[in-house]
Amino acid sequence: MYLNQLSVFIENREGRLSDVLEALKEGKINIISLSLADTSDYGLLRMIVSEPKKAKEVLRDKGFSAMLTEVLAIKLSHQVGQLQVLLEEVCKAGINIEYMYALETGTDDASIVFKTSDLEKAAAILENTGVELIKSKELEG
Repeated sequence: MYLNQLSVFIENREGRLSDVLEALKEGKINIISLSLADTSDYGLLRMIVSEPKKAKEVLRDKGFSAMLTEVLAIKLSHQVGQLQVLLEEVCKAGINIEYMYALETGTDDASIVFKTSDLEKAAAILENTGVELIKSKELEG
């Protein structure tokens, strides 16, 4: 029901993102989706990849700080307000949405990755609304 998200902490300096991408390429890891946030000193690269456990080891072997985190991913139809309606249900239950980003699934639906303060409860709420949760076997190689 959950996806393994790979998070990598990188110094905010020229070439470090390229180093991460090169390591993943050498490991034959496909990046399915990513989000990059930065501060003046470091960046946080969050990714859904084809082989999360292998990717974590590949990056650690290259000296990067990498970790796996469970996240939810959903498919939803392209309708005005659809995301807001779903997230309102999650928020009504007192669940905090910590972050989210788009996910490419190769379908006509919109897909979103998100992390909440209570993944299990959020997943149950979303499934009750009829939203399709994306499973790791659909994305990971």
